[in-house]
Amino acid sequence: MTQGIRTGVLGMGLMLAAASAMAQAPAGGDAAKIARGKYLMTIGACNDCHSPKKPGTTDPDTTRIFSGRPQTTMAPSQNPMEVHASLDLTAWAGPWGISYGANLTPDPETGLKKRYTEASFIKTLRTGKKPEGEDLLPPMPWALYKALSDDDLKSIWAYLQTIPAIKNNVKSAAPAKPAAPAKK
Repeated sequence: MTQGIRTGVLGMGLMLAAASAMAQAPAGGDAAKIARGKYLMTIGACNDCHSPKKPGTTDPDTTRIFSGRPQTTMAPSQNPMEVHASLDLTAWAGPWGISYGANLTPDPETGLKKRYTEASFIKTLRTGKKPEGEDLLPPMPWALYKALSDDDLKSIWAYLQTIPAIKNNVKSAAPAKPAAPAKK
């Protein structure tokens, strides 16, 4: 191979690598939007309920970030007059029933992409209702998050699309059963 051909092949390889990197990297505006979403997820303490913890700690397991309650996490004990949490804070019980931290990763089978679009995600945080009509249960502070601007909610959605998709099927919430009528 002559020097000119080698240089041409090397140059073409570098151009293809640069084009591939540019296609995968978010554009300038998208990068700012994603950074804003990450910031909002951080100050919103979303890790507290939506990320499994490192064993024996309350530190988020960064290899399973925002993947929701692990199947191995025991549900908290229940007392309708108290609020209880699992040791890793991904499951909660109280007068509302039992709620589990959802999988917020972009996994198409068990995460957000299974039933949400950007529009339905924003609608859920505005109304407290999931796409199927189920209520968002405590401790999810959707009533606070509904005050965020559309741009902020779109930034959170954009950020969540950039994290690794993790397959983790989270158990559905168990709303409290209505009290039985008193016997006469």
